Amino acid sequence: MFHRNHAMAAAILALAVAGCGMSSPRETPPPPAPSSASPAPSSATPTGGGSPAQDTRPALAETRSTMTEDFKLEVVGLNRVKGKHLVVQLRLSNTGTDDLPWTGELGDHTRPLGEIRWASGIGVLDAAAHTWLLPYRPDGSPCLCSDQTRDDLPYAIPPGESITVYAVVPAPSGNPATATVVTPVAPPMPDVPISDEPPAGDFPDPDAQAVLPIVRRIVTPSESLDKSDEIADNGTDLQVNLSSDVLFAVDKATLTGKAKAVLARTAKLIDASPAATVRVEGHADATGNDAINDPLSERRAQAVQRELENLVTRDGVRFQARGFGSRRPLYDNGTEEGRRRNRRVTVTFARPQERREPAAGATRTSEPAEVKAAGGEPFSMKVTGLRRLPGGLGLLTYEITNEGSAETWYNELHHAQDWESLTHQAAGNVRLTDQAGRRRYLPGRLQTDKGAYCACTDVSGVRSTTEKYAPGQTRTFWSLFALPGEAATVQAEIATFPRLDLSIG
Repeated sequence: MFHRNHAMAAAILALAVAGCGMSSPRETPPPPAPSSASPAPSSATPTGGGSPAQDTRPALAETRSTMTEDFKLEVVGLNRVKGKHLVVQLRLSNTGTDDLPWTGELGDHTRPLGEIRWASGIGVLDAAAHTWLLPYRPDGSPCLCSDQTRDDLPYAIPPGESITVYAVVPAPSGNPATATVVTPVAPPMPDVPISDEPPAGDFPDPDAQAVLPIVRRIVTPSESLDKSDEIADNGTDLQVNLSSDVLFAVDKATLTGKAKAVLARTAKLIDASPAATVRVEGHADATGNDAINDPLSERRAQAVQRELENLVTRDGVRFQARGFGSRRPLYDNGTEEGRRRNRRVTVTFARPQERREPAAGATRTSEPAEVKAAGGEPFSMKVTGLRRLPGGLGLLTYEITNEGSAETWYNELHHAQDWESLTHQAAGNVRLTDQAGRRRYLPGRLQTDKGAYCACTDVSGVRSTTEKYAPGQTRTFWSLFALPGEAATVQAEIATFPRLDLSIG
């Protein structure tokens, strides 16, 4: 039950550990004194013997940390409140033999928090809206979530013990029956059932105080195999970057013969879109000067506009053309590849809505497929699933195992092309290719005002040792992608491993 008294917020947050199904982390102190907080269900109350309550609720979903296999995460509560908020409760368990720190792994890595003490990385994926929903940020605190210091939680979970933490996040759009629960620790957990019953215990009410929703837009990039275009889909708009090297001769603004076919593909997307306005913008690389780049980019944008006006068959579409010269680069102008991609005409319009979605209950994953590393490296890789999600998204999960007899690093997962540079190092060196559609799909990105973060396993910061393996050790990785709507199979290219053919639902 949410409390509306803002003055009680601090007390409520402290009581959440004992009164909302959140177990106390220590075995030795006596049980906490009775409080006015609503009691948790019997499964989360003390079982006797003078020990604190252990959260024994059944798990709705579970996963393991990529970095620390002894770190088990279980969803024990997912409750929708007032139709617009979710209370997410996770039980964190240490199944190993050494103390297990948890705050660093559960912190939101897409923004600076100052201290490592909050369960701020717990959230849900709103796949239909292409958004990643994180805990609200209230005034005076980074997170409407468990706080290790305030809630008297341990820095490390002792062997064989567990604690329960929570986060209050915006509810996903469309009132879905299930949600995908996400953390920075491990692969997302799809299809977790949402309850509309009140959550067990007392939690702060976002409506009782000023809070800021923390929402990350998911952008899914793809590119044509002939390098004529790249598309970024953010769930609302499509941004189609057309290569000027394909559309025009050097220093010219007259469309080439190949440009007609490239623009015909773009026109079909506009015809399938509800867009009333289409923006056409010309861009140059950093070579040359503004006196040359500005008028050339303007003329190129106008040439593309005229051709699209002839190709688009839908009525009521208005085009706007502008040239920006070299002032809006997407990539590093210090490399040839970056300059090539910066020489572009960008066409932006509302995302087409006619996309095939999987029928309810019909979602399936690919069959497991396994390969050995090339070049004598002692690693094997197995794709454990390629699952369709709403909104045209797909979730890829895969395992990498050190089959050698010595501790070994596998550093190839973060060695993506330089034009894909992200704010943090991540396992982004993964591609899905639709050979029939002649497109290659790259891992999605969580977009912030400070930069882009990979919608995939993070291998930076506290997770910088993720790519180090003990003999026989297996780690599980994940990535979010756009999936081609009509494709039955794709090829997966994961770092240096041989390609795999995967079926998709």
